[in-house]
Amino acid sequence: MAESRFVYVTYIRTTPEKLWQALLEPEFTRQYWAETWQECEWKPGASWRIMAPGDLVADTGEVVEIVPNRKLVLKWRNEFQPALREEGHSLLTYEIEPAGDAVKLTVIHEMDRPESKLIGAVSNGWPAILASLKSLLETGESLEMTRKWRVAAKD
Repeated sequence: MAESRFVYVTYIRTTPEKLWQALLEPEFTRQYWAETWQECEWKPGASWRIMAPGDLVADTGEVVEIVPNRKLVLKWRNEFQPALREEGHSLLTYEIEPAGDAVKLTVIHEMDRPESKLIGAVSNGWPAILASLKSLLETGESLEMTRKWRVAAKD
């Protein structure tokens, strides 16, 4: 079991297919995830990275498991903040389950490291990103606070 762990559960009024599309496709992620997009072939073992404005490589890793419209597991390492990069790889899991007229999304971000700085950082970032994703899918508009890349690299 991971020593540092962040878990977030939300219900979104959408379909598993639309949520899956919003989690993976660049035209969606740019709208709710600070203008970032993911580059990946979306198959097990494929390399994965999040790109930010200015061609900054924000995070890298690989696809560990992929079950379309149900589950995605990524090995994840931060690349632009040295103190976070030093910690190495974490594991991100998205679980998608139908829930009546909504979809239950569970996000688990974990690392086998006590008091991980990375898990502390994503614990602050994920709630805003996921709330913005929910808003985008339910209303057609993301939260303004997550529309622009505002992160500065720091030690």
